[in-house]
Amino acid sequence: MGRDLFSRLLYGGRVTLLSALAVVAISVVIGVPLGLFAAFYGGKFDSIVGRCCDVLLSFPSLLLAFLFVAALGRGISNAVIALGIVYVPMITRLTRSLTLVEKTKTYVEAAESVGFSRPYILFRHILPNCVYTILVQLTLDLAYAILDLAALSFIGLGVSPPTADWGAMLQEGRNFLLQSPLLALAPGTAIVITVISLNIFSDCITQYFDPQGRVLPSFDKMERQT
Repeated sequence: MGRDLFSRLLYGGRVTLLSALAVVAISVVIGVPLGLFAAFYGGKFDSIVGRCCDVLLSFPSLLLAFLFVAALGRGISNAVIALGIVYVPMITRLTRSLTLVEKTKTYVEAAESVGFSRPYILFRHILPNCVYTILVQLTLDLAYAILDLAALSFIGLGVSPPTADWGAMLQEGRNFLLQSPLLALAPGTAIVITVISLNIFSDCITQYFDPQGRVLPSFDKMERQT
C-alpha cells in the first residue's frame, strides 16, 4: 500500500508506549490511595475494598478488559480506561500489604504522638517507604499493559485504522504472512524486545534498591585487578 514499515513501527511504538503509561497512571492514581487508606484505617472500608479487589481479580484481566471495552465502545481511549480499571486491584493489594507492615513501625507511632494528621502520615511518611516496591511492580505492569493493549488492538478493540499500533500492525501483517512475513515479524519483534527489556529493567531496579541483592566484587578479584 506504499507505506513505510519502519516509520509506522516507530509511530506505533509511540502510541503503544504512551497508552501503556496511561494505563499504569490510571491504576496508580486510583489504586495507591485505596491501598493506603484501606490498610491504615481498616474496618468496613478495608473489607469493602478487599472484596471488590477479590471480585475483579477472580476474572482474567483480558476478559474484564473485553467487557469494559464492549460497554464503553471501541477505541484506544476506552481500551486504556478499561485496562487501567483492571490493573487497579493489583496495585491496591500491593500498597495495602506494604502499608500494613509500615504502620506498625515506631516512626508512625512517633508521628501520631507529635500530632500529625493521618493523611499527612500516609503520604509523607508511609508512602515514601513503599514507593520503591511499587515502582518495581509498575515496571512489570507496564510490560503487561503493552501485551494487553496489543491483544486488544489485534482483535480490533484498540486503535482505529489507519492509526499505527503494534497490535494493529500485527493483525494487518497476519493476512500477508506468507507473501511478506516482515509485516508481522517487525511489530511482533518490537513487542517481545520491549517487554523483555522492561522485565530486565524491573530486575535491575529491584537489585538497586535492595542492598542485599547487590553483588560486591570479592577481595581476591580486586587484588588481581590492582
